[in-house]
Amino acid sequence: MQNKITIYADGACLGNPGPGGWGAVLLDGLQRKEISGGFRRTTNNRMELLAVIQALELLQRRRSVEVFTDSKYLHDAVNKGWLVKWRRNGWQTSERKSVKNQDLWLRLDALLQKHDVRFIWVRGHAGDPENERCDCLAGTAALGPGLAEDEEYVRG
Repeated sequence: MQNKITIYADGACLGNPGPGGWGAVLLDGLQRKEISGGFRRTTNNRMELLAVIQALELLQRRRSVEVFTDSKYLHDAVNKGWLVKWRRNGWQTSERKSVKNQDLWLRLDALLQKHDVRFIWVRGHAGDPENERCDCLAGTAALGPGLAEDEEYVRG
């Protein structure tokens, strides 16, 4: 059994804030799983984060994971060490302001401790088939009927 898994993830928002959705494609050898969901009122950054979180939460055991994202916010926070600094500073930015989307960063941070994750940035809407599929999943989820409330965003 292969230990490496590939995840493509994307978020979408119709207005920012507005109705939002997230989508992810998990590739594990010959297996493929697509997941998505959405909220009535949220932000694009929250959906970008949630796409990765939802995908990583599906993994039952420690895995080596490559995450492809078109979100510079997400990619840079992990790869440039912002996430580590935020944690060390009590979830405050260098300007001593509370980190936005802290609830999601906490969830992601815990998952990054559980798995060996590498983030790779891909240009959005540039023809990468899996990134395009995630964009479609996220956009469709944002338009879905009966969307739930993003409680943490509302508490904001």
